[in-house]
Amino acid sequence: MLAALETIGTGLQAVQTQMDSIANNISNVNTYGYKQSLPVFETLLYQNQIQPGASSSGDTLYPSGMDLGTGVKVAAEVPVLTQGNLTQTSNSLDVAIQGNGYFQVLQPDGQLAYTRDGAFQLNQNGQIVTADGYEVLPNITVPANATSVTIGADGTISVTTPTSTNAVVIGQMQLANFINAQGLQPVGQNLYLSTTSSGPAITGTPETNGLGSINQGYLEDSNTNVVSSMVDLISAERAYQLGTDVAQSAGSELGYLAQMASNA
Repeated sequence: MLAALETIGTGLQAVQTQMDSIANNISNVNTYGYKQSLPVFETLLYQNQIQPGASSSGDTLYPSGMDLGTGVKVAAEVPVLTQGNLTQTSNSLDVAIQGNGYFQVLQPDGQLAYTRDGAFQLNQNGQIVTADGYEVLPNITVPANATSVTIGADGTISVTTPTSTNAVVIGQMQLANFINAQGLQPVGQNLYLSTTSSGPAITGTPETNGLGSINQGYLEDSNTNVVSSMVDLISAERAYQLGTDVAQSAGSELGYLAQMASNA
């Protein structure tokens, strides 16, 4: 019975992690560029009681074995990198990636980070930055007297000023992609860091080498599906409830055995 309690305990812990993951996905349903993640379950080690094919007598073999499972664990939390819907905004500095790629962001500590959130603004120097004030790379500075900013699908940024009749190109956005984007490490603030698993960043111009296009005046919504997330949450709650029922049954059996032992 003690083994049963330990086994169901691993199940309860795994389901709790699943519910935490679903809650995080639902919490970020309005976070631009957010990618929902799903837990991956994995069995724990098995206790081998009888080896399949072992001798059952002098002339016969066991056609099947007996392996007792010891529970389950969450082996990984895998992001789902499907495209989010694009929502139109009235901000010329809002940009969304349609397809593969990430914007490059320079953190205050000098480390490069990556994001799908294109809700950009200008800082006091006219540089394009994130909502937290982190510089977007390559460094692009919009003139203070610019009357309009245009960002092409290929990331070309041009402006018009009161003194110019034609738009002037001031910079070119670049995107970064990874061999294994699921290996990126989320660190908050809608940012990701490259890891050994993701591989190094492969940078380039939008619409080239498999990189997506830039959509000015749009933002990419979270790809969290609220309906399926709620269904998954209900299913996880039922699994958790079933696990607690099993634990209570095992506890009752332990109590019964303890009472019998005390009366013996």
